[in-house]
Amino acid sequence: MSEYIQIEFQQITSVQSDILLAQLSSIGFEGFEEEENLLRAFIPSENFDEVLLKEITSFNNLSYTQSRIEETNWNAVWESNFDPVIVDDFVSIRADFHEPIKLVEHEIVITPKMSFGTGHHATTYMMIQQIREIDFTEKTVFDFGTGTGVLAILAEILGAEKIAAVDNDDWSIENAKENFEKNNCNKIDLQKAEDAGTGKQYDIILANINKNVILDNMSNLSQQLLSHGVLLLSGLLVEDETDIVKAAEKFKLKLARKTERNNWIALKFTY
Repeated sequence: MSEYIQIEFQQITSVQSDILLAQLSSIGFEGFEEEENLLRAFIPSENFDEVLLKEITSFNNLSYTQSRIEETNWNAVWESNFDPVIVDDFVSIRADFHEPIKLVEHEIVITPKMSFGTGHHATTYMMIQQIREIDFTEKTVFDFGTGTGVLAILAEILGAEKIAAVDNDDWSIENAKENFEKNNCNKIDLQKAEDAGTGKQYDIILANINKNVILDNMSNLSQQLLSHGVLLLSGLLVEDETDIVKAAEKFKLKLARKTERNNWIALKFTY
């Protein structure tokens, strides 16, 4: 059985926990357990890079304890910690072991595995809030970094004609495929890809990833956006706004709307 490294952070705020979830996911951590003022993060021992971990913890001025454990059943961990998410009266996101949610316009049912995008994180929540204000009827959509696939699923529910969903992670591809089938989606083309270059153009582009990936792909994202289209970005911290807006302006994209939640932001750009 494989060994895992467990990193435990104590006496942290919910904002600090949100930031750590995103940063640790980007360096290979595969599982998380959250409790009040506590976060545990897990990574296969062969993938553990303590130098990268110390860079993150030093930047956030946090200390941690480290231990070794045997391989964990991550699905059981997720199921025990996964509560339904309700975004206003617009969308609920739940697992199939939850009861249906009443008094919302749309319901998405997912299998809560390790992929990013269950709706609990502030960035996914804000993306869904802004999606509510966009007309998806008969539009073409590109979901870059689809994760669990919830945004692509929502795009189809809202009437999109065709959706391209990509991710560079095998686990996310497997999980998204399962979730598309669970929600009876038939307009989503799911592909594994390392970047945003598809060679096609779209009415709406969604990218809920992180600052560096967005900056690296801003050229493709802007060139693939049709005239009068919408580019909706998140996975961004408040302090990322200046760099993202500056990069977007180089491609004649204009910031149309910004929302903020727990020190995270979502930015809507148009031509």
